[in-house]
Amino acid sequence: MLSRVLLLMLVGACIFPQNLRAETIYYDIHQIGFNGQASLSMVGPKDFKEHKTLLIQFKAHGRNYWDNEDIYVDPVTYKPLFVERNFSLSVFGQGKISEDYVTSKGQILITKTDGNRVTHQTINNVGDVDNIYGFIYRYRKEGSFKIGDTIDMTLPTRDLKIRLLKKTRLRLGRKSYYAYYMVSRPTRYKIWFDTTKRKWPLKITGTVGLFNSVMTMTGYDE
Repeated sequence: MLSRVLLLMLVGACIFPQNLRAETIYYDIHQIGFNGQASLSMVGPKDFKEHKTLLIQFKAHGRNYWDNEDIYVDPVTYKPLFVERNFSLSVFGQGKISEDYVTSKGQILITKTDGNRVTHQTINNVGDVDNIYGFIYRYRKEGSFKIGDTIDMTLPTRDLKIRLLKKTRLRLGRKSYYAYYMVSRPTRYKIWFDTTKRKWPLKITGTVGLFNSVMTMTGYDE
């Protein structure tokens, strides 16, 4: 019996990266004209297009829109391999966007579907790029959370440096938290991480989903 339990533990360690937890974090999301609720989920290991990946899901919905995003990241680097997005906006209509990150060629292959219309775009010479959610999960797992930490964040259109500036108090609704505050330069993202061992991303501002947004945590499931 003991050897069987040990075997199961070893298999689990091979399948699930260290410290990885399946979880869903819930948010209020505020966007210009598109306020609503959102969730950010670490689903876990997923085979996709013949790749071993980790699946992160972002979902947002409001009175006049919804936006679902599946982000398949490398299990080691947490950098994006594939992104699949479906959305419906009252003003802009429905659509689908698929992004394939061909890191060996430094390319991002983008396919957009709008009804019966399909368009293709290739972004070249992008190198190894980041995704904001992949970055958040990687830093929660591996970051030192020391004041002054500075991490390079490479996006398809620009390079950023994101720095942990200070520890501060953050009030969300009726609750107050101690938080680590990070900001990028140029200023595109701001992130407040909980200081407990969970390191929840309590608040995220910047380009998340389809628009510039402010996301504030309202709950958590594991």
